[in-house]
Amino acid sequence: MAAATALQADAPLFVIRQGDLPFDLGPGAPQNQPARPSNSPHAAANSAANAANRSTTYANSPTNPANERRVIYTARGEVVGYYAANGAGVLNLFDLGGRRVAYRPRGSKSLFSADGRWCGTVAAAQGGGFAFGMTAECARRF
Repeated sequence: MAAATALQADAPLFVIRQGDLPFDLGPGAPQNQPARPSNSPHAAANSAANAANRSTTYANSPTNPANERRVIYTARGEVVGYYAANGAGVLNLFDLGGRRVAYRPRGSKSLFSADGRWCGTVAAAQGGGFAFGMTAECARRF
């Protein structure tokens, strides 16, 4: 992963303030609420205990060359991590060392931290891929 550059990346990371988001992208929207059972870090599909969400699984590993095409980069062009989807529709965000930073549950537009706190939002990026808007607290975890 260290050799990846922003030119290969398709997932910009930008810092947001929760209060500046439209309702449907924030934690107040029903599908994005941290209290919703399907968004819980204890839900089977989201759980860190689920092998499909661990970086020790090859598909999620920082050593998997496929993840070099799914890097997350900052406005300064710094590559800070990568993302990988599991088979249940959960999108996992990992730092360069393979630590899971956040996840987006299936059916939600929101990102949640490993302990289930609302962390940000996911948007479609121009030309395909994703753009990740995260609170400063969550973005620092990269």
